[in-house]
Amino acid sequence: MADDLNSDRQHPGFTQAVYVISVAADLAGMHPQTLRIYERKGLVSPARTGGGNRRYSDADIELLRRISELTEDGLNLAGVKRVLELEAEVAELESQIEQLRQEGEQAVADTHRQYRREIVPVNQSITVYRRRRPRNG
Repeated sequence: MADDLNSDRQHPGFTQAVYVISVAADLAGMHPQTLRIYERKGLVSPARTGGGNRRYSDADIELLRRISELTEDGLNLAGVKRVLELEAEVAELESQIEQLRQEGEQAVADTHRQYRREIVPVNQSITVYRRRRPRNG
């Protein structure tokens, strides 16, 4: 299911603002006034048309559903805002970790390739010198 959500987020229109407030409210299972309140509180920022009408994207609808989950769990809007900020920060940090992991893997691969270029086969036998002990007798 999480993979389905991630693949949905990848489609080109995910952030394209196309829904008017009444449709967005229906899709999110809320009243349009609730969306206006969330916007005033800074929880969601829909796009605006040239005439000033709100337009919501699939990403906005997903965010509205997340806000709904958090409020149903008992958080007030200030708590919801903080949770959303922290979730965004975690996502950014996970992205940075993934980038650094890939850079590290690339550095290791580059180093291994460099070693292979520097290794020169030796076709000589090695003789270990041992000092002979004088024989008694």
